[in-house]
Amino acid sequence: MRSSQHDLMWRQLLPKVRRHDEPLQVQLCTAFVTAMLDGRLPGGTRLPSSRDLAMLTGVSRNTAVLVYERLVAEGYVDSRPRDGFFVCGAITPTQTTRPLPEQAAQPPDWASRMHLARNPLAFMDRPPTWREVRYPFIYGQFDPRQFPLTQWRQCSRQALELKAVDRWWQEGENVGASQLIDQLIRRVLPRRGIAATHDQVLLTLGRQQSFYLLARLFARPGSVVGVEEPGFRDPRNAFSHDGAHMVSLPIDEHGLQISPALAACDYLYCTPGYQCPTGVTMSLGRRQALLEHAQMHDQVIFEDDDDPETEYDGRALPALKATDPAERVIYLSSLSKLLSPGLGIGYIVAPTPVIEQLRQLQRLMIRQIPGNNQITAALFIQQGHYDRLLQQAREKLQLRAGAMATALREVLPDAEFVMPSGGATLWLKLAGEHDLLSLYYAGLAKGVLFDPSSAFCVEPDTLPRPCLRLGFGSIAQELIAPGIRELGLVINAHAKRPAVVRG
Repeated sequence: MRSSQHDLMWRQLLPKVRRHDEPLQVQLCTAFVTAMLDGRLPGGTRLPSSRDLAMLTGVSRNTAVLVYERLVAEGYVDSRPRDGFFVCGAITPTQTTRPLPEQAAQPPDWASRMHLARNPLAFMDRPPTWREVRYPFIYGQFDPRQFPLTQWRQCSRQALELKAVDRWWQEGENVGASQLIDQLIRRVLPRRGIAATHDQVLLTLGRQQSFYLLARLFARPGSVVGVEEPGFRDPRNAFSHDGAHMVSLPIDEHGLQISPALAACDYLYCTPGYQCPTGVTMSLGRRQALLEHAQMHDQVIFEDDDDPETEYDGRALPALKATDPAERVIYLSSLSKLLSPGLGIGYIVAPTPVIEQLRQLQRLMIRQIPGNNQITAALFIQQGHYDRLLQQAREKLQLRAGAMATALREVLPDAEFVMPSGGATLWLKLAGEHDLLSLYYAGLAKGVLFDPSSAFCVEPDTLPRPCLRLGFGSIAQELIAPGIRELGLVINAHAKRPAVVRG
């Protein structure tokens, strides 16, 4: 007969399972294995019967039986006929190393050993609680409710088949001939007007690694890199960390300006598709002028195509690289914005000698991009799921952009913006004077999250008036109007010179 103390011990070791978390079997197996490896369940310990386990944890009897079958199969539990289940005696608890005596612990002088950044790096990080915010008007996150989980799971299962698993490991093989690169060349890059061969494409762990690799290959003390102002901070950080001198380049309603500062640069970083953060699409005339300028001054352009193919009518301008006859443009993009940032799948398109050097640099960091994600993404594109998701994304973003514009015209009639024709952001120019930092935290307190223009500006007087970047890719459409009304109240309450706010 079980005692109450006996039940209490097992309830501490095996807490009640959560129905809305991972599968019940996984929760219980993890709890058992953790207790065994921590030494709280030593070898030879008798485990509760399947009936008692079901009662103690609130799962069905069948689930309890499956848990024990799995633990037996994995060697953690011994099944003794007519006697029960016992912790396997071969399980060795994880041991921790004792620290050295206090007098022997002399830390090194880290500051003298490390290659430190010349200047403190500023990153635009989200607050840790951003997922709990009611109105997340932010960019860069996808809407998990729109993710085609069924189709992705199907492709993932195919990537787990024996023949596919054999292709996960590519070291010593022609890594450039991967299945995913083949699909990028056949299905994705042509829609941006780019023709490429396998030796001109490098897979990366997202755009962030692309920035880092390009900075390591090209940036050096004395080189000059021009970046958009306002603009994305991360490439600026990457190139300046390796000693390059950064020059801020102004933008206007046509994109990156052909300004006097441009002539002093060795390299140019720009976002022609949807400029970060204003959302401006570089005009055809400006693109041609930029390519001619790069040719005249022997410059290389890094084109960041952050959010490709989301023009609502499906007729986005070709990439800058598509109209580059001299191969002066190095193109980088990713699948993260449409699929999920967590997948970390990016790519660089460049001349073969550049890709060869980038591949060697990447090998110093990682041996290869995870093969399972590569094959799953390749199958997802090959089977048409990517194209369907792209079309659905265009339709949903267009509806959300319309809802955003309607709400802003009603609530903040004195603010100015250009109606987006693609992408997932809107650049809002506020009327009146505002302390953007105070406005940001006041909005956060009211459950409204946005990106202030100060997060994209290195020089404080870059913009003549305060601006906000409002993202609508990860917020439900029905929350846009109430979120904008709440934003309007916050802006009005914290304006140094109040503007007209309605609603």
